[in-house]
Order: sequence, then C-alpha cells, then structure tokens
Amino acid sequence: MAEAPRANLDAERLLAHYRMMNRIRAFEEAAEAAQKSGEVKGAIHLSIGQEAIASGVCANLRRSDLIASNHRGHGHTLAKGASPAAMMAELFGRATGTCHGKGGSMHIADFDIGMLGANGVVGAGILIAVGAAQGLKLRREDRIVACFFGDGAINRGPFLEGLNWAKIYELPVLFVCEDNGFAAMTRTASLSAGGGPDARAQSLGIPATLVDGNDVAAVDEAARELAQRVRGGGGPQFLLARTYRLRGHTVTDAAGYRSAEEVAAKQRDEPIGRCAETLLVAGRSEAELALIAAEARREMADAVAAAREAPWPSRALAWADVQDVGSPQEARR
Repeated sequence: MAEAPRANLDAERLLAHYRMMNRIRAFEEAAEAAQKSGEVKGAIHLSIGQEAIASGVCANLRRSDLIASNHRGHGHTLAKGASPAAMMAELFGRATGTCHGKGGSMHIADFDIGMLGANGVVGAGILIAVGAAQGLKLRREDRIVACFFGDGAINRGPFLEGLNWAKIYELPVLFVCEDNGFAAMTRTASLSAGGGPDARAQSLGIPATLVDGNDVAAVDEAARELAQRVRGGGGPQFLLARTYRLRGHTVTDAAGYRSAEEVAAKQRDEPIGRCAETLLVAGRSEAELALIAAEARREMADAVAAAREAPWPSRALAWADVQDVGSPQEARR
C-alpha cells in the first residue's frame, strides 16, 4: 500500500483548511448544545477530531462533483460548500433547511452542492456513491464521486458489493475510509478479521493509500493525487485515513468504553491544534488564528439564531418527495 507523499507547505492553503476545520467544529459544538437543550430532536453523531478528512478531501473536489456521506456527515456537507444556516435549520426541523426539515442530521442532503445525502444505515452510502458513479460514466460526464464511510462499515455487505462493482466497471469513485478505531461503541479491531480496510480494497484490485487523517496537509495532498487519478480514468481509488473521534458515538454517548487517559492523549494529536502549530511555525500569529476560531463560532451562533426564528414546515410538505402512484381504490375501478 502506498504511503501518502508530502509536498512543500502552502501556508495560504493550510490557512484555508484551518478556517474550514474551525467552522466544522463550531457547527458541531453548536449542534451538540442545541441537542442537549432539547431544541434539536433525534440522534446527532459528531465528527469532532475528524475534521481534517472532510476539509482535505473536499478541497480537491469541484462543485459539480458528488459526495455520499454517512451518519457523521456535517463536516463533509460543510466542506463541500453547503450553507451552515440551511444545515442548522435542517437539524432544527425548519422549512428553511436543506431538506425542508424532513431529513435532520442523519439524512441531511444538498443536491445543489453535490451532496447526495448522509445515511443512517451503515455502509449504505457506498452503494449510493457507486450507483451515482455508474450514472456519470454512462453519461460520460467529467465528474467524480467521493464516498465517506467509517471503518465499521467494512464489515457490512455494501462494502464488498460496492467496491467490487466499482472495480469491475472502473467507475469514477474515490472511497474514503475514516478509520477512527470504533464501530459505534466497539473497537473495530476486535470485529474485523484480516489486514483491515486497505487490504480488503486491494484484494479487489483497488489501489489503497494510507494517510494520517489528523494531518490536513497530508490528507489534502493524498486526496489531490487520488482525485486526479479517478478523474483521469484510473478507476476507483481508496484512501484510508487514520483518525480518532473525540466524542462518543452520539451526543448522548458518554463513551465509558475508553479511558480518560486515552482520550486526553488523542486530544493532543487532534487536527485543528496540529494545523495551528504548523501555521505558527510558518509565521502566522496566535491573534490571527484566534480570530479565525472566533469568527467560526460567531457564524454558527448566527446560524442557530436564524434556525430558531425560521418557520416550521407546512403540512403540505409531508407529501412532497413521496412517490404517488394514485389511489388503489381508483385503480381497481
């Protein structure tokens, strides 16, 4: 398996990643607070600690490219270009949300920016991504699909089926495995036989690249190379990004299955702090970085305020996006 190469530092690009990662974290911290206060209903799965993967991969996608996500998809959606105000309204169940309040956190989608949807079914986004990639190839469109999933998904049927289909037809899809070490509340290593996600991809003939998922510059460079391969007709590619989620499986999960010492050690390796250290060495000031973080928190506070004031969906919207084949009684006459 190839190791991701490293290039000379691009301080401006790294600063853009720092800004995006702060926006992702600020959004999720605001969403977490809203869920705990009862304003947001239903489960919320946070990607705090994993922001470098969303930012690093999506920075190498065009607006016209597509992504498929999982239930931990806020960061992917934001990094692809979605409005945080519309996303927050979606979590609040309001009519101004990206899905008019019908999707919520686990099914957030935004077709305007190519985000095909988060998914509450583990691994289901893989088949959605592969189907979309098949359509792009049949239509000979110059677009690719990036598919995000966790290491827990590799033990689900859609992983094998999707990767096999993608390789057989050499589809334009970049598979991105966010390996955070856990499948819900169980360590993935205790459930996964063999060499892991990359070994399974390689067994199907799909090239795999390993990257430090907490190093946004490394993710960026690796994703750039792989996206170019996919776009150039090189078939599906696989990026294994090793990371760690700093929160529990859901907002309500206290994560008692891991020690405080383990989390504290991982906290010292989280992507935003690492990015900040590199930027300081590159000559950026602590004041500038603090301002970026403050701006992100202010942006998301505004998104929450707007969501609180947004209207609820009308009852008529309940029938929107639902297939209507007509009245069965009428059909029998």
